[in-house]
Amino acid sequence: MSDRIDHLLNETRRFAPPEALAGESATKAELYERAGEDRLGFWAEQARQLQWETPFTEVLDWQPPHAKWFHDGTLNVAVNCLDRHVEAGNGDRVALHWEGEPGDTRTLTFADMTAEVKRLANVLEGLGVKAGDRVAIYLPMLPEAVAAMLACARIGAVHTAVFGGFSPSNLRGRIDDAGATIVITTDGAWRKGKVFALKPTVDEALREPGHEVRNVLVVKRGENEIDWTPGRDIWYHEAMADASAEHAAQAFPAEHPLFILYTSGTTGNPKGILHTSAGYLTQTSFTHRHVFDLKPESDVFWCTADIGWVTGHSYVVYGPMANGTTQVMHEGTFDTPTPERPWQIIERYGVTIFYTAPTAIRTFMKLGRQHTQSSDLSSLRVLGTVGEPINPEAWMWYRDVVGGGTTPIVDTWWQTETGAIMISALASVTTLKPGSAQVPIPGISVDVVDESGTPVADGDGGLLVVSEPWPSMLRTIWGDDDRYRSTYWEKFGDVYFAGDGARKDEDGEIWLLGRVDDVMNVSGHRLSTAEIESSLVAHDGVAESAVVGATDATTGQAVVAFVILKQSASKEHSVEEAEQILRQHVSKDIGAIARPRQVFIVPDLPKTRSGKIMRRLLRDLAEGRALGDTTTLADQGVVDAIKQQFRGA
Repeated sequence: MSDRIDHLLNETRRFAPPEALAGESATKAELYERAGEDRLGFWAEQARQLQWETPFTEVLDWQPPHAKWFHDGTLNVAVNCLDRHVEAGNGDRVALHWEGEPGDTRTLTFADMTAEVKRLANVLEGLGVKAGDRVAIYLPMLPEAVAAMLACARIGAVHTAVFGGFSPSNLRGRIDDAGATIVITTDGAWRKGKVFALKPTVDEALREPGHEVRNVLVVKRGENEIDWTPGRDIWYHEAMADASAEHAAQAFPAEHPLFILYTSGTTGNPKGILHTSAGYLTQTSFTHRHVFDLKPESDVFWCTADIGWVTGHSYVVYGPMANGTTQVMHEGTFDTPTPERPWQIIERYGVTIFYTAPTAIRTFMKLGRQHTQSSDLSSLRVLGTVGEPINPEAWMWYRDVVGGGTTPIVDTWWQTETGAIMISALASVTTLKPGSAQVPIPGISVDVVDESGTPVADGDGGLLVVSEPWPSMLRTIWGDDDRYRSTYWEKFGDVYFAGDGARKDEDGEIWLLGRVDDVMNVSGHRLSTAEIESSLVAHDGVAESAVVGATDATTGQAVVAFVILKQSASKEHSVEEAEQILRQHVSKDIGAIARPRQVFIVPDLPKTRSGKIMRRLLRDLAEGRALGDTTTLADQGVVDAIKQQFRGA
C-alpha cells in the first residue's frame, strides 16, 4: 500500500489546472497576494460584494476569543440570497432542480423561491415568531427546507436544523436547548424505496411537557398517516395558501444570530454552535465562488450533503443562493432505485460541479465503475470532497472514473465551527495532490503546532490551529460561553484549536490525520464517543461501556463498542442476542448513524491502576494493531480476554 501511495504522490505533481481553467489562474492567484498584503482589507472587499442596507465602516473588532465582523453594518441575509437576484433580472434563472426518490421532480426559479420565502415569512410572523426567536427545522431534502431556513433569516429568527435521522430524545434535547417555539417538519419522506415517517418523531419529542413549542408546521410529502394535535399542528400548504405574497424585509445588524447547529463534543451533550449573519455569508459565498471556480450564469452545482449538517447550510443554502447559482437537490439515497441514479442525475441536469463525501466515493468504488460509466458525465468540470480526509486511491478513482482523468478535485477541510471552507485547493489555481487538503484559502491563517504551540517542521505531524480570526467563525456555544472558551481557546490562548491532527509535507502543504479527541468521524459526521457510551449504559442490561472509532474502508470510521453486561442480562440473552439488542438500542436512542458496527460483550474493560479506561488500547484492538504501551494497565488478563472475543468475532 505504501508503494501505491508513494506512486500517487509522485504523480500529483503533474496535476496542474486544466487548460480550460488556466486563463483565470493568474487573476485568481492574485487573491493570495492581496490577502497576504492586507488580510482585513481583503475580507472587506469580499463583504462589499453583498448588498448592504447600512454599509459597514469597521471590519473586525477582535476581543479574544470573541470576534465581531463588519458589526456596524446592516443587511438581510435572505435578500442577499434571493431578492437581489430577482431585482438584477435573474428571476427566471433556475435556483433548484429538485428530484424526489420516486422520480418526481420540481423546478424552482429564483423568483419562485423568493415568493415561497416571502409567504413563509408571513406565516411565521402570523404564528408570533419575532426576530431572535428560535425555530427548529426537522426536514429532509425538500425545497421547503431551503425555504424554511431563508424565511427565518428574512425575519431575523434563528433556525436550528436537526438531521432527520435523529431520535425523539435527540430532537427534544435540541429543541429545549435552543428554546424553539416552532417546529417545521413533514409527514414523511422517501428513503430506500419507502416512506420514512418524521412527524411521529416530533410528536414523541414533544409528548412530555416542559418545552416552549407552540406550533408544528407540517409539510405534506409522504402521504403517510399521522397523528394530529388540533391547535398545535398546521398543514404547511394550507398556511401558505392563506399567506400574502408580499413581505417587506428588514435589515439586521451584521452580528445578528443566523442559526444554531448542534455538533458532537467530547462530553455527552452536543454543542450548539452559533453563527451570525454577515461574516458567515461573506465567507460562504466567497469560498463557493473561488474554491469551485464558479460561473453562476452557466454552472449547475450539486452538493449532496443533507440539509441537517453544516455542509447543507453553507453549500446548499447560503453560499450557492447568495451567488445566484443553479443547483440540484436530491431526496433519498444514491443507490435507490438503482446505483446508476447519481450519474443519471448529473447527465439529466448537466451538472458541472459535484461536491460529495469520501464515504460516498468509496461506496461508488465498491459498487463498480460500470454504474458510473453508464451515464454521460462530460458536463463535469470541477469535483469536490468534504467531511473527512480522502485517501489517495479514492481520490484517483474519483478523478479518473468520474472526472474522466482531467477534472480537478478540490479536497476541502472545514468544520461546523468554522462555518465555511478553510483549507482547500482552488480549482483554477492549485497543482493538486491526492489526499491532501493542501493550503489555507486566501485570508485564512492556519498552522500545525506541537503540544506547546510551536509550529512543527515540514514533514512532521502535530495539531491543527487557526491563528487569526476569520469571518465565518462560530461566535459562541449557545447558552454556554464558558464551554466555548474552554473547548476551543484554552489550549493555546488566542489561537483556535480545531481538535484535528495534521502534518505538513515537504512543500508545507497540509494533510489531515483525523480527530485527536474522543470524537469520531463517521461518513463525514461527527459523533461523540461519550454520547454513545451514555446511550449504552442507559440500557437496563448494561453495567459499563466504552466506545471507540475504528478505521472503516467505506465510512472512514465506524463505531465499535465494548460492553460489560449486568448479571441478569447475561443470563437472559446470549452474547449474539445482546449485541444485536444493544446495536438497535443505540439506533433508536440516538439515530441510525450512531449504531455500532460491532458490539463486543466483554468481562471487563482495560483500565489504569487509577481506574481510567484505556481507550487507546481498545482502538488498537478494534483496528487489529499491535498494542501500544501497557505499563499502566492494571490487569493484563482483561486485554487477553478481549482478544479472545475478537478471535471469535
